[in-house]
Amino acid sequence: MVWQKPRENAVRILLAHNEGRGFVEDILTRELAETRLRQDDRALVQELCFGAVRWRATLDWMIDAKSFDRLPAPQARVFLRLGLYQLFWLDRIPDHAAVNETVACARSLGFDGYAGFINAMLRNYTRADAETRATLARLKTEDPALGWSHPRWLVDRWQKRMPAADVQSLLAWNNTPAVAFARINTLKSDAAKVIESWRTEGVDYDFKTWDWTGSHLVFQLKRHPPLERLPSFNSGWYYIQDPSTLASVRLLEPKAGERILDLCAAPGGKTTYIAQLLDNDGTVVACDPDPTRRERLKQNCERLGADVEVTVPDDREAAGPFDAVLVDAPCSNSGVLRRRLDARWRLGPPDLERCCALQKRLLETAAKRLRPGGRLVYSTCSIEPEENQGMVDAFLAAQPAFRLEQSRQLAPVPDGVDGAFVAVLRHTA
Repeated sequence: MVWQKPRENAVRILLAHNEGRGFVEDILTRELAETRLRQDDRALVQELCFGAVRWRATLDWMIDAKSFDRLPAPQARVFLRLGLYQLFWLDRIPDHAAVNETVACARSLGFDGYAGFINAMLRNYTRADAETRATLARLKTEDPALGWSHPRWLVDRWQKRMPAADVQSLLAWNNTPAVAFARINTLKSDAAKVIESWRTEGVDYDFKTWDWTGSHLVFQLKRHPPLERLPSFNSGWYYIQDPSTLASVRLLEPKAGERILDLCAAPGGKTTYIAQLLDNDGTVVACDPDPTRRERLKQNCERLGADVEVTVPDDREAAGPFDAVLVDAPCSNSGVLRRRLDARWRLGPPDLERCCALQKRLLETAAKRLRPGGRLVYSTCSIEPEENQGMVDAFLAAQPAFRLEQSRQLAPVPDGVDGAFVAVLRHTA
């Protein structure tokens, strides 16, 4: 099916998301692949979908505040979130267009019964514009969890260990659109060749450097056509990943001829970077228990020309011993909430406990597959202490044959990248 109106596309995606039919990013990717939209309209669809999910708690609070004793049905709530997001977060859309188009979408998609209620609430808010904006601004300091649309339990955790200004900066960061970064794949290309191609493909880019990346490796993509349509992308000349994800591989320090295990490899950003630093001169074994994720890992390795053996974690080829093991462990994702939009609404305290239990098991498995004198790098995309330094401390207390060589916590404030933790552990026996 092809949908020509951006707002109708957005509503359909949000309705599917509301029904639990996948992560919003995945639904958006699938549906936009079937549309015929101009690039600016595609960008609007993404902005509407991501904004409605990112600001869901605040939007629902606004909806409930004017619903009185008539709380809207789930489908009507989707339209109201979309309309309110346009009214109060997208200044470039006139109020009358935000209201009229949202109501028109409800009617055109078969939700005529909700149209009057949607129209009344949105117009009510347009009449209270200044008052509403002042309330929304005040909430950000008086009730940060609600004002910045984050889980209250998570904000409470951060407030107990961070200065108030840092919490505010982190919440603001999480609610800004994620930036796309390209890591040049020197197995197939180089920076000069990629830049030349981008100039003809309509890619607007900027040079970016961090102490763990060096120069001419990472570029920020400011504007670009859909990547899957670009010859440079399909040829495997670069891989899209946040710069924070490169730190663990840098600290792993892959050396030519080594046997290296990536125990939690999919979708393959770190795995293929290991192969790149080795220049395919070594053995890289990459594991993932899920067949779908494993297939995606294989595809990325093939596209980038990375010589990697993809298998399951308990396969004989992954048994070792290895010179180095990377454990990029499943975690709470608390460092990447601006990028993984659903994470803040899926995550709860029990999930954090489950993550810690899994991380402990993965570290124990990795230790058994490492040769004496080898190095184990543990990483997460979390900023929670018990998943990071706390997990390392517990591992070292139980594993006297290991010592901590170095650790590093990256954070949006002040590093300007996704949150990530890396620790290098050496087997000393």
